[in-house]
Amino acid sequence: MNHADEAALIRAAQQGQADAFERLVRNYDHAVLRLAFNVLRSQEDARDIYQETFLRVYRNLDSFRFDCSFHTWLYRIVSNLCLDQLRKRKVRKEEPSTRTVGDSEFDRLASVPEERASVDPQRQVMSSELSGRIQEALTGLSPRERLVFEMRHYQGMRLRSIGDALGTTEEAAKNCLFRATQKMRAALGDFV
Repeated sequence: MNHADEAALIRAAQQGQADAFERLVRNYDHAVLRLAFNVLRSQEDARDIYQETFLRVYRNLDSFRFDCSFHTWLYRIVSNLCLDQLRKRKVRKEEPSTRTVGDSEFDRLASVPEERASVDPQRQVMSSELSGRIQEALTGLSPRERLVFEMRHYQGMRLRSIGDALGTTEEAAKNCLFRATQKMRAALGDFV
């Protein structure tokens, strides 16, 4: 959707047209859910953030003044909610997507069966090991570093947009991404 069409859709939603708001949600729902899940690593928390994000968008759409792009405004809401959730987890020591069973760690996401019949077992083992190491490395990042890393590498956002979404400068986002990347490289060691 181009900028002019989106602006018209936003204005229609601001005037109370439910179908316009519904189209805005449909345009961004997958991206919001994907960002929340990749940052929080919990489907339940990601769904909660998704719902809270669009509830806040609905409640505050009248205050959107086109000073920034809708995408940036929406990602700022998602980012703040994810950071709040990560802070709450730290305080409450919530259980991550992995849990300890006996002496070993069990990743709930790894228990989902592979659907493809042509999967090479050796490649699958390497992929599983790398995936585990990446998840472990991501948990070593601060909440803000993890969010910036996710927005850049998984969402494909530009540093300027990340800075806008987080309410900071492009340079601050760049520095945060640099720290996150350095930590990831150190944690992944021989895989990089």
